[in-house]
Amino acid sequence: MPIAPARLSDPTVRAFVNAVNAQDRDAFMALLADDATMSDDGSDRDLADWTDREIFSSHGHMEVQRESDGGRSLVANYRNDTWGEMRTAWRFTVSDDGRISHFETGQA
Repeated sequence: MPIAPARLSDPTVRAFVNAVNAQDRDAFMALLADDATMSDDGSDRDLADWTDREIFSSHGHMEVQRESDGGRSLVANYRNDTWGEMRTAWRFTVSDDGRISHFETGQA
């Protein structure tokens, strides 16, 4: 049974999921620290290129199945126009100012 984004525990992660699902690039970018980084399947990626390709230009969407670590770790069914749907794991590092300094994703 999916977890509705409004019920996610961590407010920053909740806003991240909402921004992805709404395809709201401005809201998404506002959640990231200026020097934010990310990795996909264990490899560091260029954040701007990856988010454009995997989220915004391909209509990415997250359906969260499970959360842990106070809401900063998710398992989600992720789908986009490029890859279809896959089970993914997401882990977020949120700084004291409530912005994401790093996130990791990959197949779960």
